[in-house]
Amino acid sequence: MTEPGKRWLTTDELSAWRGFMRLAQRLPASLETQLQRDASLSFLEYYVLAHLSEQPGRRARMSDLAGLANTELSRLSHLISRLEKRGFARRETDPDNGRYTQAILTDAGFAHLESVAPGHVERVRDLFADALTVAELRTLRRIADKVLARVDAPAE
Repeated sequence: MTEPGKRWLTTDELSAWRGFMRLAQRLPASLETQLQRDASLSFLEYYVLAHLSEQPGRRARMSDLAGLANTELSRLSHLISRLEKRGFARRETDPDNGRYTQAILTDAGFAHLESVAPGHVERVRDLFADALTVAELRTLRRIADKVLARVDAPAE
C-alpha cells in the first residue's frame, strides 16, 4: 500500500490514531447514555446548558453557542427550541446589538442542571479523570491544545 511520495501512518501512529478514534466515539456515547437516563438530556443539550450557566446573566449569543457546540446555527436553534418547550431556556434579542439573538438559561433550567450535574460529573470522573494521573491529565491537555491549534488554524 506504499506509493512513492505518499506519507502513510507508521504502526505506532496508526495504533494511536485508532485508539483515539475509539475513545472519541465511545466516551461521548457513554456520557450521552447517562445523561439521557438521569436527566432526559442529550450530551449536546447538557453541554449548552452548562455553558450558559457559566456566563454572566446565564446568557450567550446563539452564534457563539453554535461555535462552542461545533454545530450549525439552524441545528442549535432546534436544540434551543426543545429546551424552551421544557422551560429550560428562552431567547431574547441581544440588547447590545439587535441583529443577534441570545439564549438564556431559565431558573428552571438552572435548577435542572444543578440537580443532574453531580451524577454527570461522577460519570466523567469515573470514565475519565480517575483513570488518569495528574501528569497524564496535563499531558492530555497539552496534546489536545496542540491538535486543536492545527484544527482551528486558517486553511491555507
